Amino acid sequence: MENKNNVPVFTFSIVAIILGVVLYKQFDFNTLTFEKPALAIVYIIVFVFSIFVLIKNFTKRAKK
Repeated sequence: MENKNNVPVFTFSIVAIILGVVLYKQFDFNTLTFEKPALAIVYIIVFVFSIFVLIKNFTKRAKK
């Protein structure tokens, strides 16, 4: 029986969407800076990690 555990995919998708929107709202395009740079670094790290997990999962599915 195949394990169909889609909870991490759904969770990381929601996390990536929320963090992408937050990063977009915090970025000032006139000065090309973030309102809170330290918090933006944490957001970027978690955003990149969630995108990495999603891509890793989709490539694993494509190989099957």
